[in-house]
Amino acid sequence: MKRFGWILAAAGLLGLLLAGMIGYLVWHMGQNRYVSSELVEVSMEEGKEKSAGAGEPRGAEDDSGSERIDSLDTAAGEEGEGAAAGNQTPEREELEAEEPVRDIVSEASPLRFVFAGDVLLSDHVLKAYGEAGTIDGVVDDELRSVIDGSDVFMVNQEFPFSNRGEAAADKQYTFRLPPEKISLFHELGINIVTLANNHALDYGTDALLDTCQALDEAGIRRVGAGANLDEAKKPVIMELKGKKVGFLGASRVIPTGSWNATASGPGMLTTYDPSVLLKEIRAAREVCDLVIVYVHWGIERDERPQAYQRTLGQQYIDAGADIVIGSHPHVLQGVEYYKGKPIVYSLGNFIFGSSIPRTALLTVDWDGENVRLGMVPGVSSAGFTRAVTDDNEKERFYDYMTSISYGAVVDRNGYREQ
Repeated sequence: MKRFGWILAAAGLLGLLLAGMIGYLVWHMGQNRYVSSELVEVSMEEGKEKSAGAGEPRGAEDDSGSERIDSLDTAAGEEGEGAAAGNQTPEREELEAEEPVRDIVSEASPLRFVFAGDVLLSDHVLKAYGEAGTIDGVVDDELRSVIDGSDVFMVNQEFPFSNRGEAAADKQYTFRLPPEKISLFHELGINIVTLANNHALDYGTDALLDTCQALDEAGIRRVGAGANLDEAKKPVIMELKGKKVGFLGASRVIPTGSWNATASGPGMLTTYDPSVLLKEIRAAREVCDLVIVYVHWGIERDERPQAYQRTLGQQYIDAGADIVIGSHPHVLQGVEYYKGKPIVYSLGNFIFGSSIPRTALLTVDWDGENVRLGMVPGVSSAGFTRAVTDDNEKERFYDYMTSISYGAVVDRNGYREQ
């Protein structure tokens, strides 16, 4: 009997233990369901908040601004240009509203042009560039700041960019640079060149065409030469601050008549007979607010213009040019005003050989009516062109330029007609 009683007691105890375990399991499962329900509710609430705040700028505490920009660009790309235009974010609407304001401000300010004379990337220049590793070795900070402050910087390119062609026969000097050197023009800030000179065809028409292609691909405008006469005589017309400015280039110095562009052959626009150039000036006058003619002329190393230069300069102005700028003599020549408009006979060399005793950047400020000229004097040695900084040297430079000019005086405040 005792044994039977112990068995019953043990069974009862085991039953209590099993009941306790089952009760615990039931309670725990209930808690899990409660916690899971809370998580689901929280997740749903967060989803509602995100949906309500979609497209709104994130707060300053969010450091993932790049994700926001990416999402805007992605949305615009997925919905197309029309959708993007119709669903601008506040920030983009504000930017678009500001653009006309900036245009109004810019149109109120004068245009500034900067011109330089002959540019040749000679061995001296390339060596100076190589030693510095940048354009800092070729042009100093002061002159570059003048260039950088302009709306347009124009030079005479005194060589072709090409790896093709044969050097012209019976020429003492022939120049050519590989097309990849055009990167130096970008570093210099050159916007437009004239190719109408006595070196653009040093290596023949193939090299000239390579030059045109290299400039076009680099986004640098060109005048004065091309694949045919129509291209060579065509003006470059730029719209700047609401004004149209026309640029033309021509040469009165070529070694042989074969350098003339023809109806079907490459070459340059020449002005021995100025009739074609005069016609183009008149046509440009009809559509442009300002017309600039850059011409290659004169005698090398002569600081005074030839009589024909003065005659042609006046003819260009009578046809409608507002400014006439010259190059070729490799030295500076003076300035003359004709009917109130300037003829700058030669800007000499700017970047060229081993030594340039006297050079300058010409600044032209135009307010839509009046043109004001200024000169920033410089000097060059070992392929490095720098500004003149000594006040006494500057005064000597201005006195010299006045002495070789015709009815024009120049000082640190610019040119003025006597």
